[in-house]
This record gives sequence, C-alpha cells and structure tokens, in this order.
Amino acid sequence: MVTSVLRGLVAALLTVLSLTAATPADAAETLPVAEAVTRLTIGAESRDGYDRDAFRHWNSADDPSDGCSTRNEVLITEAVKPPTVGPRCRLTGGRWWSYYDHVRVTSAPGLDIDHTVPLAEAWDSGASAWTAQRREAYANDQGAQISLAAVTARSNRSKADQDPAQGMPPAAEAHCRYIADWIATKLHGNPTADETEVTALRAAADGCPDQQVT
Repeated sequence: MVTSVLRGLVAALLTVLSLTAATPADAAETLPVAEAVTRLTIGAESRDGYDRDAFRHWNSADDPSDGCSTRNEVLITEAVKPPTVGPRCRLTGGRWWSYYDHVRVTSAPGLDIDHTVPLAEAWDSGASAWTAQRREAYANDQGAQISLAAVTARSNRSKADQDPAQGMPPAAEAHCRYIADWIATKLHGNPTADETEVTALRAAADGCPDQQVT
C-alpha cells in the first residue's frame, strides 16, 4: 500500500516537472503587431540625470575569450557575407544590408550598431532606476537579435534618440519591421512607453497587418 502511494506521488511530481519544463514562464510569444502594442506598460518619461556613460558599452560580448567586442559580434552575426576575422577581432571584407535605409555596405567601419530602443529612450522609460549591471546588459544585449542592428552611420544618426512618434528609419519599407523590433525590445527589456509613443505605434501598426512580434 505504502509503495503504491509513493509511486503515485512520484508519478505526479514527474508530471508537474514535465509541464514546468515544457511551459517556462518566460517562453516567447508571437503576436500580431497591433496586439503586441497593447502589452506595453504605459508610463511617464523623464530624461533627468541622463548620461550615456551610465550604459557601459561595448563590452567583451557573449564570448570574452574571442577578443571581439559586442559591436564586432553583431557585425559578424548580421553579415550577409561573413567578414574575415583577424587578430584582435579585426574585420576585413564582408557585406551587410542596412535595413533602415535599404543600403548595401561592404565596409565594417561604415556601419553603426544601433540600439533599436536608444539608450536615452531606455533611460527616460525606466532605466534610470536600474543597476549599472542591468544597464550594461541592456546596452550589450545579444540575447534578442532585435535589440541591436547593424545599419549605416547616416541612418542611425538621423534616427538619433527619437522614438517612433518623433521619427522613423528613412526607408518606408523598414517601418513595419522597425516598430515590431521596437515593441519587442521594450517588452523584452521592460522599459515603459509614454502615451504619445503608444499612439504612434498603434497608428503605424494599422499599416502592418501581417507583421508579427515575438
């Protein structure tokens, strides 16, 4: 009798563990962009005390042993044609596609690594209260490919630290992907969004019925 009860308890425990492993609390979810907008947490923004140096970047990235910074790791990952990686992670050759302005780039120095949600915007939206370690993790986030993008220096600097209510990448064809990446980055990193930003995202989402956000 006791043995049977113990076997039953063990079986029940294994079932619970199996379900927990199959459905982790942080499992990714894919939604239409218009629905994903509704998941954003709305809050007021403040740039008081902002200092770009509060976000340490670029660090030694996901693999400190390879000598590559986060910048070069992203360039290697996003290359359409892989560059040659030399000593001290010096990149030569390679080819990239800057989706912000639909430009082909054949020289790594011609690219910026853009924070999809700029550091200043993250600060405005809650990162001012984060620890230095969390800000560094955000600034070098390779865990979600939507967080960082290799794009032309010109398109990155024209975007600057604006949110989608203030400006979008120059190529109209990039807008659906951009708002999806913006929303996903905010949901992933957990900064808030202000009312004006959410209104702009909703309006843009109406023109992107097939765009998905993960």
